[in-house]
Amino acid sequence: MTAKELAPDIAIPEEVADNVFITSLNTIYNWSRRNSIWPMVFGLACCAIEMICAASSRYDLSRFGMEVFRATPRQSDLMIVSGTVTKKMVPTIVRLYNQMPEPRYVLSMGACANGGGPFKEGYNVVDGIDKFIPVDVYVPGCPPTPQALIHGLISLQEKIDQQSITNVPWYSKDDPGEFLPIPVLGPDLIDMRQLDIIRAEAKAAEKEDAALAESAE
Repeated sequence: MTAKELAPDIAIPEEVADNVFITSLNTIYNWSRRNSIWPMVFGLACCAIEMICAASSRYDLSRFGMEVFRATPRQSDLMIVSGTVTKKMVPTIVRLYNQMPEPRYVLSMGACANGGGPFKEGYNVVDGIDKFIPVDVYVPGCPPTPQALIHGLISLQEKIDQQSITNVPWYSKDDPGEFLPIPVLGPDLIDMRQLDIIRAEAKAAEKEDAALAESAE
């Protein structure tokens, strides 16, 4: 489309009308971010093998500007949670997420990361990484193919296209950024955001045990 068709209310000289493209700051800002996503080198289980395949020359992630995998969270803006998330690993995942600068995104790859997968009833596996960190895109499969991961990355690009520079939280003066409390791994995994609920349930259980002991006497 020509500049006249895109913006008929803007006066553009005839000699340059066919060579001018009308755009917006949001479009340029989102275009630059969507085509320079740096995923973090981060893999957990068999889904990570598919992620490695997607990064090979056969699938050419360079087409989307996503081929630069970084070895540190401080230089990454995308965390791909690829594989089974165990309770022992969750504190490290949350810590890495907190170290990533804004804007940052999370892609949950595979059935295990999405909801526990075939190990959901296991004592050591969490039923979804979204219980602990916010997820932007879910990629189903067990494991997903490299094509499925690429589709998820394209979906993330489409989500970035819809963002506005005027209302994104990382440019807000009032919102310094979300810091997620790191879960504590003991006899079981404790989500620090639910500490008040856990304490209330523990007190209720103590009262119930005391009442049962009194009735037994």
